[in-house]
Amino acid sequence: MKMFIKEKILPHRDLIISGLFITAAGLGMLLTEERWELLALGSVFISGLPLVREAWEQLVEHHRLSSALLVSIAIAAAIILGEYFAAGECAFIMALGEWLERGTTSRARRGLQRLIQMTPDRASLLTDGRERSIAARDVSIGDLLRVRPGERIPADGVVVSGQSDVDTSLLTGESLPVPCREGDPVYAGTLNLSGSIDLRATRKGDDTGLQRLIRLIHDTGARTAPIQREVDRWAQFLIPLALLLALSGYIVLRLMGVEDALLRAATVLIVFCPCALLLATPTAMMAAIGQAAGKGVVVKSGDALEMLSRVDTLAFDKTGTLTCGQAVVAELHAVSPVDEKELLTLAAALEWRSEHPLARAVRRAYGNYTQPPDVEHFRAVPGRGVCGTIGGQSFLCGRADWLSECGVSFSPEVLSFSDSLRRSGMSTLLMSRQGKLLGAIGFCDPPRPEASAVLRSVGPCRLLLLTGDSRLAAEHLAGMLPPMELHADLLPEDKCRIISELRKAGRCIAMVGDGINDAPALKQADVGIAMSRLGTEFATESADVALMQDDLQRLPYLIHLAHATLRTIRIGLAASLIFNTVAIILSLAGVLTPVTGALVHNAGSFIVILNAALLYERNFQPHRTSAHEETQSSAS
Repeated sequence: MKMFIKEKILPHRDLIISGLFITAAGLGMLLTEERWELLALGSVFISGLPLVREAWEQLVEHHRLSSALLVSIAIAAAIILGEYFAAGECAFIMALGEWLERGTTSRARRGLQRLIQMTPDRASLLTDGRERSIAARDVSIGDLLRVRPGERIPADGVVVSGQSDVDTSLLTGESLPVPCREGDPVYAGTLNLSGSIDLRATRKGDDTGLQRLIRLIHDTGARTAPIQREVDRWAQFLIPLALLLALSGYIVLRLMGVEDALLRAATVLIVFCPCALLLATPTAMMAAIGQAAGKGVVVKSGDALEMLSRVDTLAFDKTGTLTCGQAVVAELHAVSPVDEKELLTLAAALEWRSEHPLARAVRRAYGNYTQPPDVEHFRAVPGRGVCGTIGGQSFLCGRADWLSECGVSFSPEVLSFSDSLRRSGMSTLLMSRQGKLLGAIGFCDPPRPEASAVLRSVGPCRLLLLTGDSRLAAEHLAGMLPPMELHADLLPEDKCRIISELRKAGRCIAMVGDGINDAPALKQADVGIAMSRLGTEFATESADVALMQDDLQRLPYLIHLAHATLRTIRIGLAASLIFNTVAIILSLAGVLTPVTGALVHNAGSFIVILNAALLYERNFQPHRTSAHEETQSSAS
């Protein structure tokens, strides 16, 4: 049965008129003995002719036997037998069933519809201090825009002034408002909650993260899952089987002297239509994809969802995937006469104007809203460190070999501490004043707080850590996580080679990466899953799945959803086959007529599809691990 998905599902005018014809025919037959049933031919004309046209197009243009062909033959048989009311009601009920299916399957598009509704129409443009309203589609890159509380952000951009909290729940699945300050990125379609902000547009129109996400979800139905391709092939065998079964049943019943043999054969054609069989899979896939979109997970195809249910090996990148993706100050070792607090204060002063990742880590550890001592004659030496003058004294902060070249003497105590940090996979910076070492700072990229719980909850999968980092850094991280098979010092092609070898060995592997240097590995895996924040280019490129909130806890949810989807599809397929078998037996026995057969057929289809569409409403909340639980886990 042909199915359309629209944003609004309303009864079509033709369906209403067809219903009036069949209602008038039925009432006339009940109240009088006249041939009121001829009015039912109006329903045949209005609702039946589209079915005949569809059957003809499928047969002649696409060389396919369709379920519409079975219904058309059944309606024709009923007319030949003079069962006009049965023919009209059959045509009307099939049209009504199609409308109900459209209404049911439209639930699967709610995630996409909600995203479309988030697209703002207007934007407030600031020019020379004056504000004017323009269409959001007319925003240009570089425009200065003002967004007041309660307004949706009209374009991707960066906050240049003001501060607020932004609701990103529909876009990323994040339930709590996200604070934004000067320098923070914001994205089109998100809702400004509390304060007024001015932003500089960095993307516009169809290039915004929201519009790319809408296009991605809209295109998810383009690729068909393997299980759906199998069902389509089954349908091509089932339709000839239905014709053969109806013909054989007619011949046997005639030989047995059954007078309404042709009517029973026509009923077989009606109930045998494989509508539920054909619709159970795409409806379940679309419902699952729609729910995932509402949770901030973009699944690009039903194929990816099916493969996820078969995954027995999970491979993870390290930086940005299992770790937070940014360095933090982990260790401080000060040498008298300074203490650790003073060491950090002096380091923050020197690193205040540097954009190096370790400099940002020092500023975060010190506190970004407290100005440290002023630095004069600041200079950054690329790949080495920074230097400057504080209170008339010269300071250096950087790599050990650079400080050594500058004549700084190293105490055995600090050297031992620095070596121990390097052995544990940490990066180090040393600090000196007037040529004398003041101490060392150790940095690490800590594991995500949820990483341990997630790895324990993904089921009996083989876990791999594939990283380009040093073995020391990889071993340091692995020591804080559940047991994993470790592969370090890898180039991108090495990751591809390992994944390829596993696939040749019969493993079904999903690769989880940050979506940048992991692109080849994500492509090579059976399923590529990108840890991706909204606005990154990669989410719509290489991966099969994008976790738009950059939240690893979405992974167990995704795997659970994939298993539930395949389970729902199999239940739907089995139910439709059982339903059809029972209906065929009842039709040949004369229990069902074309009218009741049409009702039973559509009821079966509707129940199967409703069961699939309810996936959209089911609660697959990922497990949230409290800080206390995670602390206890790490301690154990």
